[in-house]
Formats: sequence, structure tokens, C-alpha cells
Amino acid sequence: MGTEMFKGWLLILTQFLVLSSIVVEAKVPAVIVFGDSSVDAGNNNQIPTVARSNFEPYGRDFDGGRPTGRFSNGRIPTDFISQAAGLQPFVPAYLDPSYRISDFAQGVTFASAGSGYDNATSDVLSVISLWKQLEYYKDYRKKLGAYVGEEKASKTLSEALYMTSLGTNDFMENYYTLPDRRSQYNVDQYQHFLIGIARNFTKTLYSLGARKISLGALPPMGCLPLERTTNFAGDHECVQSYNIVALAFNDKLKGVVEELNKELPGIRLVLSNPYPIMMQIVRNPSLYGFEETAIACCATGMFEMGYACGRYNPFTCTDANKYVFWDSFHPTEKTNLIIAQRLLKTTLSEFI
Repeated sequence: MGTEMFKGWLLILTQFLVLSSIVVEAKVPAVIVFGDSSVDAGNNNQIPTVARSNFEPYGRDFDGGRPTGRFSNGRIPTDFISQAAGLQPFVPAYLDPSYRISDFAQGVTFASAGSGYDNATSDVLSVISLWKQLEYYKDYRKKLGAYVGEEKASKTLSEALYMTSLGTNDFMENYYTLPDRRSQYNVDQYQHFLIGIARNFTKTLYSLGARKISLGALPPMGCLPLERTTNFAGDHECVQSYNIVALAFNDKLKGVVEELNKELPGIRLVLSNPYPIMMQIVRNPSLYGFEETAIACCATGMFEMGYACGRYNPFTCTDANKYVFWDSFHPTEKTNLIIAQRLLKTTLSEFI
């Protein structure tokens, strides 16, 4: 093993040990999550959609080696963040019948793979829209009140950390794939359309008692293996036009954060931005112990995700820790850990 790679592995080991050791008394009593496949822990298992990952080899590095519906070989960023907050080591899916309200007292995810800000995005794969996720949250509030009492539930919900991760599907699975939104908006107008939804959603959460809220920014969408695979003209490098859109959207989302922090008394709203660390990993993979950034671990690594990542595919890699991406759209557990660690040191540090 070369010196540079050894340093990369040492860095990852140090990050994991630090994250695992942060189990002091929790500053937040729960982590509550809305979003897409980046933070779905299995809600889609319970609805009729092809956007599922509750089969091998997904979850092969999760506790017990079991597929849960997480689009990764192991844990996702919100799992690591929950653990770092001194709570449970993973955030359970609200629709998973194996959990009860007692399991959701310290955290829950309403996220649905394939969802976005735009209702039209969730319609593409018949998944749970953001506003349906909000209805599930209202149902959760009632159940939590009945379980721990209204006073304690109200305190928990006002002090909990609310996290969102949305937007990638709005562009990659909707705007750039289907004609309807492109016929209505140019890309800048569509960004403003989505930003309006993000603003209204945040204000709705606030009206329901949420005060600590993290809005998730977009990753470098053009560097997803699927986009690189199809970028024939660009020699399979990152698609810069998609990355430019991600940066522009993130800047607009930052504006919402600044605006609402001034407008809403008592809110603590932050922007959790995975873009910089993801680009750093893609540009300098060896610093983190990675060997492959352009293709994923699952199957051929070029275009497969979901059911295309079947357990019997002979091409799936043996060591996911060498890969930045697990499938053509989603990071490996190791990448998720690095992202979570960076967010914990930056925007989430005031909460955890």
C-alpha cells in the first residue's frame, strides 16, 4: 500500500473513530428526516414502486448484512448524524412495519426514493411526495403525543433536528428527462419554482413547531456515474452543465436560509452542503483511500441502480470501500460517512 493511500485509510479510520465516540448527552432529542433516496431507510418498501433497494447486494455492509431499503451497501448520512447526536445508530423508516412509535421517539425518516420538491417528480416513479411526507409527519406528531404525553412530545419536536435532502431527482429524473417541465420553464425558472416550494415547506415545518432545520443542498449531479457514462462527447468526465445548475440552485437555497433566519423568530436554519466535499473526493480520491470515482461498485457500475443491481450480477465489486459510489446514483457507506463527518464539523456543529 502506497504512502498516499495509507494516509487516506488513516484519515477514514480517524473519522470513524471520532464519529463513533461522539455519544455524549444529546443536544437534540431526535432527528427527523424528509427527502429522497439519499435518506430513505425503507419507506419505499411499503409502496407499489420500482424505486426499491430491499434486496441484495444492497445493505451487504449494514448491520447483519441485510438489505433495508437504503440505497447503499450500508448506512446513509442521517444514520451517522443520529449516532453522532448520541441517539440511535440509524434512523428508521416511518412505514416500516417492524418499528413502532417507541422506535421513532429518537428519530424517524419519511423520505422516499425518487421524490423531490416538485410533486411531478414523485409521480414519475409513483413514490411519496414531499407533501405526503408532511402528512405522515403530522400523523407521527399525534402518535408521539399519545406515547410520551403532549408536553414531552411538544418539547421533543421543538428541540429535534429536522433534515431534508431533496432536489437531485427534480432535475435528473424530471426536468432533464421528461418534457413537461422543460416546456413550462427554462432551467433558471425551474430552480426558482423549486426554491419557492422549499421556502413554503420550511415555513410549514416552522408553523408546526420545528426550530432546528437543515436544508440539504445538491451534490455535484454531473459527477454521478450514470451521467459520466452517458457523457460520450465529454470523454466520460463530469457533466459540467449539471454541476453548474447544482451550484446555482445551492446559492438560491442559501438565500432562502438567510431570508427565513431573519423572518421567522427563533428559527435556526442552516444549509447542509455536500457539494464541496463530494467534489474534493472526486478530484482527489486517493486522499480518502478511494480507487474508483467514475464507475460504481454495483454491477458494471455504469448505469445500474435499483433492480438492475441484482444479487447475482457477476460484476459487482468485492470491496465497496474502494469506490466513491455504490450504484450509478448513490454513494457507498464510506462516502456517506465522510459526508456526514464534514457536515457535523461545519453546518451541523451548532446542533450536535
